[in-house]
Order: sequence, then structure tokens, then C-alpha cells
Amino acid sequence: MPANTRRAYARQWSAFVAWCTAQDRQALPATGESLAEYVAQLCAAGRAPASIEQALAAVRTMHRLSGHTGQPATEAARLVLRAYKRQRAESGHRAQREAPPITIDALRAMIAACDLTTVIGTRDRLLLVLGLALMGRRSELVALNRDDVREVADGLEVSIRTSKTDKDSRGETIALPRGTHPLTDPVAAWRDWLAVLDQAALTDGRLLRRVNRHGGLGPSLGADAVNVIVRDLALRADVPSAETVTAHSLRAGGATVAYAAGVPVAVIAKHGRWAPTSPVVLRYIRAVDRWRDNAMRNVGL
Repeated sequence: MPANTRRAYARQWSAFVAWCTAQDRQALPATGESLAEYVAQLCAAGRAPASIEQALAAVRTMHRLSGHTGQPATEAARLVLRAYKRQRAESGHRAQREAPPITIDALRAMIAACDLTTVIGTRDRLLLVLGLALMGRRSELVALNRDDVREVADGLEVSIRTSKTDKDSRGETIALPRGTHPLTDPVAAWRDWLAVLDQAALTDGRLLRRVNRHGGLGPSLGADAVNVIVRDLALRADVPSAETVTAHSLRAGGATVAYAAGVPVAVIAKHGRWAPTSPVVLRYIRAVDRWRDNAMRNVGL
């Protein structure tokens, strides 16, 4: 389980245990009735449906890890949550908005907003290109070491040593072909950043690093910093819905532009290290299909 998921589940579990203690209920194993009442309490407090879904997942996970597989029953709790979602929809609340995908044009605009004469601009260019081309998670990007990337005849080979869906950490090598545009060519972005690392005599260790105000290179870039960098560049480039752009927009953008270019779903899922039946990939595909296969296209409106 990724570290950020562990932390989130730990917070949710602690909150559930505290509620059970206050209500004189047993937290482990809990009953389906207790879980339903807890969910009702979260709904009454106006918590976001996604946060409540996470609470349900955390409680079930803690039970499974403690030897109580299949407990507590969730049917009643999910009925409560379903009614809450309907109530929110009817009162004008929209479902949680996903991070908008970064298109190729938006990517180029964001890279154009970087000052490529500086260390920060050179690093940010590589971060953006790898994020979209790898369909990379933040955790995967910041975990890359310099020797995880290798230039070959056809482009770059990037070793992802472990990922969310790689439970046994077998690792996988992702091939990134050479690009056709000077700003977004993965090989060009890699070579320019490699020159910066060489000048600083950083021949090993983390690939993406912090940069101080004097242009000096520090330790590994943090996952939270990736979000800040991506959103800041989206705002500077004035890309659509820039205020809602996150690092995940690069991952979503990679899948979206690949499908729009005719890449099969199975190939996208493998490249982006999604489970083969992941509903996330299907959401990106539907976003493309709603315009490409639109019932109102060419009807003469």
C-alpha cells in the first residue's frame, strides 16, 4: 500500500475508533449497524462523499488485516451514503471534479512558461514531459534515480522499480519514443537535465531534485512539491481550468491523448501501470468518446 494511502487510512481508522469509543461500541470487529451509523454521522457533518468512501475502505482494510475478512457488512452503510449523494445532487452539489487532463498543446504551453535557461526551468520541463509520457504517479516520479533512465536508439527506457499496482515490486521498464517537438521531446529534456546533474557532479541518486534560490541542487523533490510545480505552471501558461490542475493531470493527460491517437485501451493500461480492468482508464476513454462518437455530430444543428 502506498505511503500516502497508509497515512490516510490510519487517520480514518483513528477517527472511527474514537467514535466507537465515544458511543460505547466495539471497533474491532465492528458490526454493520455501527458502520452505518458512523457513515450517517459523517453525512450529517457534511463530509465529502469521497472522504466517506475512504473511511469505509479504511475500516474494511483494518478488519481484513486483523483477520476479520468480510467484516463489517457494508450494505446498510452504502445505502446511507447513496441517499446522501442523491440529496447533495438534488441540492445543487456536483460530484467531485477530477483533475483535468493536460493536452499536448497545454503541455507545450506549460513548458514554454518555464525559463529553460535556469536549473529550475530545465528540471520542470523534464518533470512535465516524464509525467505525461510515463503517465506517472507523483510517487513514481520522485522515486526515480538517475540510473533508472537510459537512452537507447529509439528513445528512453525508464525503470519503474515499484508502483501502486506492483504489489511484489517486480518493477517494469517503460519505453518512451523520441519526440517530434523540441520542447516536449523526452530525449532532449533528459539530455538537458543530465547536463545539469553532470555539472553538479551528481552521478547517482535521485533524478528530480529540489533547487534552492541560487540554483543549487538539493535532495529529492517531494511528492507535494510536484503538485505545486504543475499547478503553478498551468496558471502561468493560462491553460483551461488551471486552478484545478494537479500532478494527476499529467497522468490523465497521457492516457487521454494516447486513446485519442488510437492506442488500444490494454496498451494504455499497461503503459500507465493501471490494473487491466481499472475503471479509471475507462473514465478517460469515455471523456474522449463523448465527443468523438457524439450522437449530435453532423446532424445539421
